Amino acid sequence: MIRMSRSAACAVAIALALGVPAAQATKPADAATLPAPDAALQAAINGSWRAEGNVARDPWRHPGQTLAFFGIRPDMTVVEITPGGGWYSEILAPYLAAKGRYVAAVVDPQAVAEGRGREYQQRARDNLEKKFAGAPGQYGKAEVVAYDPEAPVFGPAGSADLVLTFRNVHNWRGAGQAEGYFKGFFDVLKPGGVLGVVEHRAAADVPADDKSGYVGQAQVIAMAEAAGFVLDGSSEVNANPRDTKDHPNGVWMLAPTNNHPEAEAEKYKAIGESDRMTLRFVKK
Repeated sequence: MIRMSRSAACAVAIALALGVPAAQATKPADAATLPAPDAALQAAINGSWRAEGNVARDPWRHPGQTLAFFGIRPDMTVVEITPGGGWYSEILAPYLAAKGRYVAAVVDPQAVAEGRGREYQQRARDNLEKKFAGAPGQYGKAEVVAYDPEAPVFGPAGSADLVLTFRNVHNWRGAGQAEGYFKGFFDVLKPGGVLGVVEHRAAADVPADDKSGYVGQAQVIAMAEAAGFVLDGSSEVNANPRDTKDHPNGVWMLAPTNNHPEAEAEKYKAIGESDRMTLRFVKK
């Protein structure tokens, strides 16, 4: 008999309610070849503080297997780039609190032109800091670093063991800033440090101004290698072969955004979240 943790059981139950196939809800694409999360990481994933809506995404995002693939350890200094609402913060900050450092790198609102862009970045930063301040037991040691997206610096040179970015590269390419970001990742990492990238995967290369939200896997690899990184591994843990990648309004028609007509709800529910590349790069 297989026993599941409270969080895992909750994730499966919610996922099944959302229409996620049972196999996808319980087993990543290449689970047999992936390292298992250590006990402390699994405990953070199982944490009762995690929002129910975030736990519901576990069957698609596979946080334990993904982070283990990137080689995370509890004594590392980990920089997460633009954590958004803190989906991974709920796992990373408690996991790293005792022996390591968790750094949330956010866009400095004052570095963005006045208007909706600045307002959006200010709101994102305020919401994340409010989340951290509201649960000191989990986030009391979390750090926030603000950077200029035109010339991003994520901390002192050679200070990080692991840099993580989840579903962000398409935004940077669209803004013409991707090369600067990858340079910033390389600079902040120690020699031997790791860059972990998860991104919506296009069927082929796409132009920089593509609005679909997807990026070609070869394009991401090329950008990282141009910054000095060496590709050290790739995983299909976040793959989804049901994603046709040809949605009229791009990846945002899929869960969790669900920006689709109500009449097509069942169609997109059956697809689930996007097909994603999972890439590990090393600074030699």
